[in-house]
Amino acid sequence: MIHEVKDLSPDQKLAVESLLGRPVSEQEAVSVQAFQPPAISRRRRQEIAEALRRYFAEVDAKRQPVPADVAGGIIDEAMRDSRPGYRPRQ
Repeated sequence: MIHEVKDLSPDQKLAVESLLGRPVSEQEAVSVQAFQPPAISRRRRQEIAEALRRYFAEVDAKRQPVPADVAGGIIDEAMRDSRPGYRPRQ
């Protein structure tokens, strides 16, 4: 079920903001969903983690060097795109 933020009680709005880790505006709508994640064995979790390590090592090996200021700018841009109101640390 989708709820309009403007219709939430102050306690509900506070709970949503706490879960999201950011303020919500009156123009937003929210939906909360509860589910049980699939069970995964410790061994399978380790296999997946190792596969990811190998994949990212491959990606890193092919990556061209980028100056630190350019890399920081790319990260800041991605953060601004995904988190409205993001401000980089100075």
